[in-house]
Order: sequence, then structure tokens, then C-alpha cells
Amino acid sequence: MIKNFVEELTWRGMIHTVMPGAEEHLMEAMRSAYVGFDPTADSLHIGNLVPIMLLAHYQRCGHKPIALVGGATGMIGDPSGKSNERNLLDEATLRHNQEAIKMQLAHFLDFESDAENAALLVNNYDWMKNFTFLEFIRDVGKHITVNYMMAKDSVKNRISSDASEGMSFTEFTYQLVQGYDFLHLYKEKDCTLQMGGSDQWGNITTGTELIRRIDSGKGYAITCPLITKSDGSKFGKSEGGNVWLDPNRTSPYKFYQYWLNSSDEDAEKYIKIFTFLDKETIEALVKEHQEAPHMRILQKRLAEEITTMVHSRDDLDNAIKASNILFGKSTSSDLKELNEQTFLDVFDGVPSAEIEKSSIENGLDIVAALAEQGGFLNSNGEARRALKENSISVNKEKVSGDYVITSNDLINDKFVLLQRGKKNYFVIQVI
Repeated sequence: MIKNFVEELTWRGMIHTVMPGAEEHLMEAMRSAYVGFDPTADSLHIGNLVPIMLLAHYQRCGHKPIALVGGATGMIGDPSGKSNERNLLDEATLRHNQEAIKMQLAHFLDFESDAENAALLVNNYDWMKNFTFLEFIRDVGKHITVNYMMAKDSVKNRISSDASEGMSFTEFTYQLVQGYDFLHLYKEKDCTLQMGGSDQWGNITTGTELIRRIDSGKGYAITCPLITKSDGSKFGKSEGGNVWLDPNRTSPYKFYQYWLNSSDEDAEKYIKIFTFLDKETIEALVKEHQEAPHMRILQKRLAEEITTMVHSRDDLDNAIKASNILFGKSTSSDLKELNEQTFLDVFDGVPSAEIEKSSIENGLDIVAALAEQGGFLNSNGEARRALKENSISVNKEKVSGDYVITSNDLINDKFVLLQRGKKNYFVIQVI
């Protein structure tokens, strides 16, 4: 059964521009549509989540999604919204990246079922690699004028920008190559729609133009808004750079924290865009959140939904457990369940000291650990006073002045967490 895709995107705030006739075209029958992904890394990042969600909603509305990995276009570089050309990759790297990207997309799209609208992954390098330059300019280039290409915002902005060094011929031809992708998929896969961010409108419409001029056909375009944050900072970036979907690049804990730290305004927008929750559920969550904003109900549900989708329920549970560690709701056993990366993420920026392993194996007096050897507190006297006040914890458990740290206290055979009061932490790392 076909559901109204444009209607679904509209209430979610995911529509920027819809080409006239596209909505009616999609309501007539199952249609194929594609979105392109840049394969210059072996992981997508949260900046790619909007086009991923476009395809996921498209499949859920009864249509066939095609994810195009831009192996050929990745070798050129898209001028849209960029001031520099990208690095070019070799074929082996592109193939590796393609497989990694497919595994991530499989969290959102059904590639495996026998359904007519099962998702498809294609790589434009497969049909571009044997295209000679002469064939391309004869069969494709002659159908689009330079005037038409120069009128595109992505080209005009690069050429007129003071910061730009201009644009190479390679990048200038990018829209032709992307346009040819649409024509190829139109002919070979009966693909009649291309989707992408609003900055892709020029490239997409070059494709619809080629379909019209070369095949006398009709292609359609739908774009979504580029996501912004309410404070003006760039969406998808943290202090450490991109927030990746690959857990080895961005741990599930840091991924979870990114969404949990959204502002109220952003969380209300994101929960529509980045989850599959229905309208009634979201409206109820928004109402509940507005009645008790300090509970951060929207942020918690957003972070839960998206962490489970991108990673797993177990990863979410571990991320929540790790988050609770900083707020006193955890035990020594919770700490010891953390893997090394999550431990380092949770206590990123916390003061630390390195201590020889032999000191721990022989037993390290708590006063020495706090002051002379660790350096958490300024003096042995201060350490003893803090111990008398019962304000010192080792791995989240209160200790007295006669406590001795041993190998049994090590987290991941490597760390000991000291704490004074509720918020002052210190990490001893054994070397």
C-alpha cells in the first residue's frame, strides 16, 4: 500500500522544495528514488542522517529506495557549499568504503527482503569507469549549455567568492556527471525521483533536464532543508569533529551524549526528523516536555531512539549506564563494566596521573594515592582530613584512611577512579 510520502515529510519539517507533479507521481504507483552518498570515508556521519531518513521513510511509504555510492563523483568533488576540492581516492579504497557504508545503511533500509520495494545499493563508478571522455562530451555534454551550468548557484558562489581560488574544469563538470547518474538510473532502474539536501537542487535538476532532453522522459526532484542548530553552530560537529556512525570513530556513549545535549528547541525539531515516532507520540512528548523542561524528556527519548537505530539496544543501555556514572547513580561494578574507550570518553578532561604498576601490585596506601604519588590533593594532611570527612571514594565506593589500593581495584586492568565529594574526579592510570 502506498502512503503519502510528501505529506509524511511535510509534518516532520523535512521538505524544502518539491518539483511540481512529484507528489501526484508518487501516489500513482510504487516508484524508485535515489540519494547519493559520498564515499570518501568508510563511515557516514550524522550529517548524512537526513538523506538516510529520506530513503527510510520512502521505503516505509511503499516505494523503492536506491542508495548511490558516488565512486565516480567521489573522484571528482562536488563544489556545492564547499570552498576547496576534495582529495581523490583509489578504487580499492572506494570499494572498501562502499561496503562499510552499506552495512550502516542496513540499520535503516531493508536490502535483503524479497519485497518489490527492497532497497538497492549502486555505485556510479560501475557505469562511469568505461565511459571515455570523447563519448561523454558527445553523448551527454552536448545536451547541456555552459550558460545553463553557469547559472547554478553552486557554480556562481564558488566563482564569485573572494575566498575561492576559482573552480577547476573537473569540478565544473560535476553536475554533468551527477546528472548522468540520474539519466542512467532512469533508463536502467526506472528511477524517476532524486532526493537530497537543498544545496543539491542545481545538480538534481541537471539530471531532470538530461532525462527530458536525451530520453524525452520526466524526472522529479525533492530536497530537504539543511539542518541548523538554534545557537548557530554547525549541526553534526562536536569538539572532536564529525559525529560518526561507526562506533570505532565515535563511541556509542559520545554519540548518545551528542543528542542528549541538544537544546529544547533543537530536540523538538530533531525528534521529528531523526526518529520514526508517529505524530501523536511526538506531540505528546513535546507537551510532556513543556510541562517539565528540566526532565529533558525530549532529549532523552531522541537520544534513545537514534542510538538504538544506529548502534543497538545494548549500546544504548551501556551509554545510559556510563552517563549515570557522572551523576552518582552508579556502583563500582557499573564502572568495571565499561570498556576502555567508554571509560576514557566519560572521564575525558578529568585530571589524571600515571603510576607504576608495581606500586599497585604491592598495595598503594590511599593517602599516598591522593597526594604524594597521585597529586589529586595538595598534601598528605589534606588527604587525611578529606578521609576523616568521609568524602573520598575509590571507584564510587567510600573508603577510610586505612584503605589500600590493589590490583583488584583496577578498571580494565588499567584505571582507578578517585573522587572527592560528588563532582571532583581524578583518574589514576597504571603503566
